[in-house]
Amino acid sequence: MLEHAPPSPEAQDAESLSQVVYNRLCDRLMRAELRPHQRLKVRELSREMGMSETPVREALFQLAHQGALEIKPRYYIRVRRISVSEYEDIRDIRMQLEPLAAERALPFINDDDICEMERLHAQLLAAEASGNWPGALKANFDFHFGLYYRSEMPSLVEMLERLWIRVGPILSELYPEAAPTYGGRHQHEAVLDALRSRSAYALREAIRMDLVEGGQKLRRHLKAVEVDAENQGAKP
Repeated sequence: MLEHAPPSPEAQDAESLSQVVYNRLCDRLMRAELRPHQRLKVRELSREMGMSETPVREALFQLAHQGALEIKPRYYIRVRRISVSEYEDIRDIRMQLEPLAAERALPFINDDDICEMERLHAQLLAAEASGNWPGALKANFDFHFGLYYRSEMPSLVEMLERLWIRVGPILSELYPEAAPTYGGRHQHEAVLDALRSRSAYALREAIRMDLVEGGQKLRRHLKAVEVDAENQGAKP
C-alpha cells in the first residue's frame, strides 16, 4: 500500500486560510448581509480580509459548488439568486430539520439562554419598528441559530447552515415589502413559551409555524418578481 506524505506546512496554512474566508462568507450569507446577484471581487475580498487571493478564490469556488454563488469566468462572481421552487424546496426541508434541532436543544437550554433569546426577539421588533432591516435580519438569525447551535448535533447544524447560505441572501428581500406578519401573536413568543414550559411538541410546532407564517409574504413577493422577469424576458 502506498504511503502519502502529509501536506506541507504551506499547504496546511493555505487550507486553513481558505477555511477562514469560507466561514466569514458563510456568516455573511446566512445573515443576509449579501444580496442576490451582488458581485464579489477576489481582489477586494483579499484586501478586506488581509490575505492573498489564493485562499479567497478557493473559498469562493467551494461556495459556488454548494450552490450559494455563481461564477461566470472572466465576467463575474456573484451571489446566486434561488428560484421560487428552490426556495420552497429549502423551506420544506427546513420545516423538518429546524423543529428537530430546536427539540434536541431543549434539554440544554437554561434560564439565561431564554433571557438572551427574549433580548434578541425584542431587538428584532425594535429594528423592524425603526426600519433597521439589517439589524432585524441579524437578530432573527441569532434568535434561531442561538437555539439550533445548542442542539449538540453538529451534523444537523451543518445541514442547516448549508441550507441557509443559499436561502439567506433572498431573506434580504423580506424588508420592507414582505415583512413577516402573523395571524395572532409573533411565533417567536410561542417559541419562548415552549422553552419556558419545556414542551417539545409546542416548540416544534412554534418553529414550524414561524416558517409557514413568517415566509408567506416573501413567497408571494418572490413569485411576483419571477413572473415579472419572465414577462420582460429576463432572468430574475
